[in-house]
Amino acid sequence: MYRSQKVEAQSGVLRFFSGAVVALGLAFSGVSAGYAQDGAEPVKLVAFGDSLTAGYQLPPEDAFPVQLEKALLAKGYKVNVVNAGVSGDTTSGGLSRLDWSVGDDVDGVILELGANDALRGLPPETARKNLDSMLEQLGARGIPVLLAGMMAPPNLGEQYGRAFNSMYGELAEKHGVLLYPFFLDGVVADPRLNLGDGMHPTGEGVAIIVEKILPSVELLMEQTKS
Repeated sequence: MYRSQKVEAQSGVLRFFSGAVVALGLAFSGVSAGYAQDGAEPVKLVAFGDSLTAGYQLPPEDAFPVQLEKALLAKGYKVNVVNAGVSGDTTSGGLSRLDWSVGDDVDGVILELGANDALRGLPPETARKNLDSMLEQLGARGIPVLLAGMMAPPNLGEQYGRAFNSMYGELAEKHGVLLYPFFLDGVVADPRLNLGDGMHPTGEGVAIIVEKILPSVELLMEQTKS
């Protein structure tokens, strides 16, 4: 499934990066741990990422964590989605702030990092090592993770692209975590859904991201401790 989504998005990725630098189709039934119960504390999810998570140049209500929380609440979940996105953050920056950004009271993490590594042409091996370390640390703490992948700019070459694009699926398999292969699926390269910089989604673009990633987040909710 990852390969097919990657191929489907490839033509748009070239246009997306040239100007500036899937959801899992599963459903489940019954009452999961994330649904509201009398007296239960809300499930706390942390959206841990870069500007795509933070909501770069968007009103606060349009940011990914806010729109995701509203979508989950509308489906009956008792949940709080914390915005731990930092614009410009790389995987190295994420690793350095992981401990204090993801406290002991966190039930699940959506990990969205790597785009800035690729935009800067940083070695894929470094990004892989940093993501690997973050997943290892979160796993040791018993915190379930949904890993959101990115794709490298084609202008960096096939070798770079293969090394970068493959790491998300391989790391998800290694650590046994959920994978959403391409965070910008359905939004990349569409000028109607991106800001003038061609890289960051508008509020409408974020809504599409939320719609597509929601089934994967619901699976994450099933894995939470609450």
